Amino acid sequence: MRKQRHQQYNDCPVEAALDVIGGKWKSILLFRVIEETRRFNELRRLIPNVTQRTLTNQLRELERDGLISRKVYAEVPPRVEYSATELGLSLRSVLQALTAWSEDHLLPSFNKKEVVNNQ
Repeated sequence: MRKQRHQQYNDCPVEAALDVIGGKWKSILLFRVIEETRRFNELRRLIPNVTQRTLTNQLRELERDGLISRKVYAEVPPRVEYSATELGLSLRSVLQALTAWSEDHLLPSFNKKEVVNNQ
Protein backbone atom coordinates (compact mmCIF):
# COMPACT_ATOMS: atom_id res chain seq x y z
CA MET A 1 0.00 0.00 0.00
CA ARG A 2 1.27 3.42 -0.96
CA LYS A 3 1.82 6.02 1.74
CA GLN A 4 -0.28 9.07 0.95
CA ARG A 5 0.61 12.53 2.17
CA HIS A 6 -3.03 13.24 3.00
CA GLN A 7 -6.01 11.16 4.05
CA GLN A 8 -8.18 12.80 1.40
CA TYR A 9 -7.59 15.10 -1.54
CA ASN A 10 -10.67 17.33 -1.17
CA ASP A 11 -11.61 16.85 -4.83
CA CYS A 12 -8.23 18.10 -6.08
CA PRO A 13 -6.90 15.81 -8.79
CA VAL A 14 -3.65 17.80 -9.08
CA GLU A 15 -2.86 17.10 -5.43
CA ALA A 16 -3.52 13.40 -5.97
CA ALA A 17 -1.23 13.30 -9.04
CA LEU A 18 1.55 15.22 -7.29
CA ASP A 19 1.35 12.78 -4.40
CA VAL A 20 2.58 10.14 -6.85
CA ILE A 21 5.00 12.07 -9.10
CA GLY A 22 5.84 15.05 -6.91
CA GLY A 23 9.16 15.73 -5.31
CA LYS A 24 12.49 16.85 -6.62
CA TRP A 25 13.52 13.72 -8.55
CA LYS A 26 10.51 11.54 -9.41
CA SER A 27 9.37 13.45 -12.48
CA ILE A 28 12.94 13.66 -13.76
CA LEU A 29 13.46 9.92 -13.24
CA LEU A 30 10.18 9.13 -14.91
CA PHE A 31 11.05 11.41 -17.82
CA ARG A 32 14.38 9.59 -18.30
CA VAL A 33 12.87 6.11 -18.00
CA ILE A 34 10.05 6.97 -20.43
CA GLU A 35 12.73 7.93 -22.99
CA GLU A 36 14.19 4.43 -22.80
CA THR A 37 14.99 1.61 -20.40
CA ARG A 38 17.78 2.71 -18.08
CA ARG A 39 20.25 1.07 -15.73
CA PHE A 40 20.82 2.43 -12.23
CA ASN A 41 24.27 3.89 -12.91
CA GLU A 42 23.04 5.41 -16.16
CA LEU A 43 20.39 7.28 -14.17
CA ARG A 44 23.07 8.43 -11.73
CA ARG A 45 25.09 9.85 -14.62
CA LEU A 46 22.04 11.54 -16.16
CA ILE A 47 21.08 13.10 -12.82
CA PRO A 48 24.41 13.80 -11.10
CA ASN A 49 23.00 15.86 -8.19
CA VAL A 50 20.88 13.06 -6.75
CA THR A 51 22.46 10.93 -4.03
CA GLN A 52 22.56 7.16 -4.41
CA ARG A 53 20.24 6.70 -1.42
CA THR A 54 17.69 9.21 -2.72
CA LEU A 55 17.82 7.68 -6.20
CA THR A 56 17.19 4.23 -4.75
CA ASN A 57 14.29 5.46 -2.61
CA GLN A 58 12.65 7.42 -5.43
CA LEU A 59 12.94 4.47 -7.82
CA ARG A 60 11.38 2.19 -5.20
CA GLU A 61 8.48 4.60 -4.73
CA LEU A 62 7.90 4.88 -8.48
CA GLU A 63 7.96 1.10 -8.71
CA ARG A 64 5.62 0.73 -5.74
CA ASP A 65 3.18 3.17 -7.36
CA GLY A 66 3.25 1.16 -10.60
CA LEU A 67 4.91 3.81 -12.79
CA ILE A 68 8.13 1.93 -13.48
CA SER A 69 9.19 -1.70 -13.44
CA ARG A 70 12.49 -3.08 -12.21
CA LYS A 71 14.11 -6.08 -13.87
CA VAL A 72 17.02 -7.84 -12.21
CA TYR A 73 19.26 -10.05 -14.33
CA ALA A 74 20.95 -13.01 -12.67
CA GLU A 75 24.49 -12.04 -13.66
CA VAL A 76 27.72 -11.23 -11.91
CA PRO A 77 27.83 -8.35 -11.32
CA PRO A 78 24.05 -8.00 -11.05
CA ARG A 79 22.37 -5.87 -13.69
CA VAL A 80 19.17 -3.97 -12.93
CA GLU A 81 17.09 -2.13 -15.54
CA TYR A 82 14.21 0.27 -15.04
CA SER A 83 11.51 0.84 -17.62
CA ALA A 84 8.19 2.66 -17.71
CA THR A 85 5.01 0.67 -17.21
CA GLU A 86 1.81 1.39 -19.15
CA LEU A 87 0.73 3.63 -16.29
CA GLY A 88 4.08 5.44 -16.39
CA LEU A 89 3.88 5.82 -20.17
CA SER A 90 0.46 7.41 -19.76
CA LEU A 91 2.31 10.40 -18.21
CA ARG A 92 4.41 10.96 -21.34
CA SER A 93 2.13 13.73 -22.65
CA VAL A 94 2.14 15.45 -19.25
CA LEU A 95 5.95 15.44 -19.12
CA GLN A 96 6.15 16.58 -22.75
CA ALA A 97 3.83 19.49 -21.91
CA LEU A 98 6.06 20.42 -18.96
CA THR A 99 9.09 20.23 -21.26
CA ALA A 100 7.48 22.52 -23.84
CA TRP A 101 6.36 24.98 -21.16
CA SER A 102 9.85 25.06 -19.66
CA GLU A 103 11.49 25.60 -23.04
CA ASP A 104 9.07 28.44 -23.82
CA HIS A 105 9.05 30.18 -20.47
CA LEU A 106 12.02 29.20 -18.31
CA LEU A 107 14.92 28.16 -20.47
CA PRO A 108 14.99 31.36 -22.56
CA SER A 109 15.39 33.43 -19.36
CA PHE A 110 18.08 31.05 -18.05
CA ASN A 111 19.92 31.33 -21.36
CA LYS A 112 19.71 35.15 -21.22
CA LYS A 113 21.15 35.16 -17.69
CA GLU A 114 23.94 32.87 -18.87
CA VAL A 115 24.81 35.21 -21.76
CA VAL A 116 24.85 38.24 -19.42
CA ASN A 117 27.02 36.45 -16.85
CA ASN A 118 29.51 35.30 -19.51
CA GLN A 119 30.08 38.80 -20.89
